[in-house]
Amino acid sequence: MFSSRGLFRIIDAKLIDAAIMSRFGSRPYPKFLIILVFLALQYSALMTSCQSSPFQQGEILYENFCANCHMKDGTGLEGNIPPLARADYLAKNSEKLACIIRYGLSDTIKVNGRTYQQPMAGIPQLSDVEITNIINYINQAWGNELGYYPNSKTTEALENCTK
Repeated sequence: MFSSRGLFRIIDAKLIDAAIMSRFGSRPYPKFLIILVFLALQYSALMTSCQSSPFQQGEILYENFCANCHMKDGTGLEGNIPPLARADYLAKNSEKLACIIRYGLSDTIKVNGRTYQQPMAGIPQLSDVEITNIINYINQAWGNELGYYPNSKTTEALENCTK
């Protein structure tokens, strides 16, 4: 199986022309071959875009609702707003993240050895799916490698939130 990058190397106009000319002579390209090349290019473009940013919805939502305080790069505001980039709190409290996003946080928390007391406002208008998208974006952004968080976990967590 070819990787999407390898596919671009193989699909080169000169190579395609040479292969077709050797097989079919100077006759017009067969329709199936043109369709095959088109589909291969579409597949390659789709795979490249999915690999470059698999959680685009979450990224957009994060930038609209979270980045003002936690910064676009997830570094937070030193001493006031905790970082999300490489934050030990995320891995230790994954079951609380959906509730924190929806209802906010007023407790003192410790992130990467530093204490934060600044309250965080909730975002109650976000749907369960939107919250899941934000969590998945945060889980893989800025060096975080916290894995995929399914929507079913978000729904379950939100049903059990203590407000």
